[in-house]
Amino acid sequence: MTEWNYCGLGRRLLAIFYDSIVVLAILFVATVPVVLLTDGALEESRLYRSALQAYELLVAFAFFGGFWRAGGQTIGMRAWRIRVIRDTGERLRWRDAALRYLVALVSWAALGLGFAWSLFDRERRTWHDIASHTRLIRDV
Repeated sequence: MTEWNYCGLGRRLLAIFYDSIVVLAILFVATVPVVLLTDGALEESRLYRSALQAYELLVAFAFFGGFWRAGGQTIGMRAWRIRVIRDTGERLRWRDAALRYLVALVSWAALGLGFAWSLFDRERRTWHDIASHTRLIRDV
């Protein structure tokens, strides 16, 4: 078994904070034209709001999934010297990235319990790490 330097919750949350700033900027750029082109339909239609939210989730997934697939690091992860890998040590596949992203959303929806799980896991894994057979490791 390979010995990795596991990433703790604090470093993970700091990377998430960095990435959230970038993702919010990307979502702003991606969403403003849609809202302007639809001329206020946002307030009038529940279907439109749902479609816009789904679009925003896909844009966010493109950011995270793309970075995770390409080099295992988002901008925030690079700043905090952590990266995501599969349990086998290989880079993520799109399937791994999608499962990781979806379960991370559930972890947040459960008031962060999926992230807090890392405080009790011997290898500091979160729900989305376990579900997608991935892990965050520190680059030394």
